[in-house]
Parts: sequence; C-alpha cells; structure tokens
Amino acid sequence: MPRVKQRTDALRERGVASALALLAEEGVAGLTTRTVARRADASVPAIYEVFGDKAGLIREVFFEGFRLLGDDLAALPADAGPLEALLALAEAFRRFVVTRPVLAQIMFSRPFVDFDPTGDEDKAGIKVRKIFVQRVRNAVEAGVLAGDATDLAHVFFAYVEGMATAESARRLGSSKQSVDRRWRLGLTALITGLGPARRTRSK
Repeated sequence: MPRVKQRTDALRERGVASALALLAEEGVAGLTTRTVARRADASVPAIYEVFGDKAGLIREVFFEGFRLLGDDLAALPADAGPLEALLALAEAFRRFVVTRPVLAQIMFSRPFVDFDPTGDEDKAGIKVRKIFVQRVRNAVEAGVLAGDATDLAHVFFAYVEGMATAESARRLGSSKQSVDRRWRLGLTALITGLGPARRTRSK
C-alpha cells in the first residue's frame, strides 16, 4: 500500500501558522524545524517534505508577512482625504511592525543567515509598494505633496519603516505619549518638507 503523501495545503498552513506563533512567543531563536513540527502536530520529515528546508519555511513566513501587511493596508478606508489617508497608512504600518516585531524583522532586515531572498521573494512586497505609491500619488494630485509619486513614496516608506522599527526597539521613548508625540513631529515635518510650498521656496 503506497505511503500517504504528507505534502498538503493544510499542513503548509499549519506549518506557517505555527512558525508565526513561535516567532511571536519566542523570537528568532525559538524557530526551528523541530519546534514548528511539534506545534503543527507533524513530523520533522513531513515539514521538510512541505517546505524543503528551514530556508523554505522562512520563505513562506516572509510571503505570509507581506500578505498580512498588504491585507491590513488594503482594508484602510478609501474615502479619506489625501492627508488623512497618508497618516492612516503610516499608523497602520506602524501598528503592524510594533505588534509583530519579529515578523517585521524577517520581512525588512532578514535575520536568518540561511534565507537569501531571490527576485521572486523581493516581489512579495509589490502589493504594499503599490498601496504606498497610490496614496502618495493621490496626495500629489491633491496638492498636499509635490514631486514624483514613486520617489516620494520611497521616502515616505523609508521614514515610516525606520520610525516603526525604532519604536519596536524602544528607541523612541519610554512612554506612549512621548512616542506618539515624536511620530506626529516627524510626520508633520516630513509632509511639510515634501509639500509644494517648501519645494517652491527651495528652487
């Protein structure tokens, strides 16, 4: 009687969910193929059969992280004004990074030495990038920002990602009030600096 294949979508989903839970509870050090297998109620060989190796497991977590982030950002209200939409985008991204710090680390800084993203993995963030570019483009068309939308979106994303990472690492202050104040200060300065009035004066 042939062996029943263990490579199933259900096991893949359980494996990724188990990896996400372990990252949240134990950090990078807690994520091993054995702990994922135990949490997913599977054998280590079954996990290897589905994911190939640990790098394959991390790759799936990487993709899932961008799927979750993309879904969060896509769910933001579409009828907000352009400035409010930018601020809501920043807040949603901030919330994702702060509530899932280790997952965000995998997505944006890749702490696993055995995971070297290829071109396909780097494309995982396309949905997120498109949302940033579209909201920035809306702000440009409304006169809130001035310049090339793609260039401005890169700057806006880099700032928000850096601030969220700093907050996650507790480098922005010891109280929520001080952290929130610094976020407001930075975003106000960034948006003002990229606005049409400032750019006109600098010519």
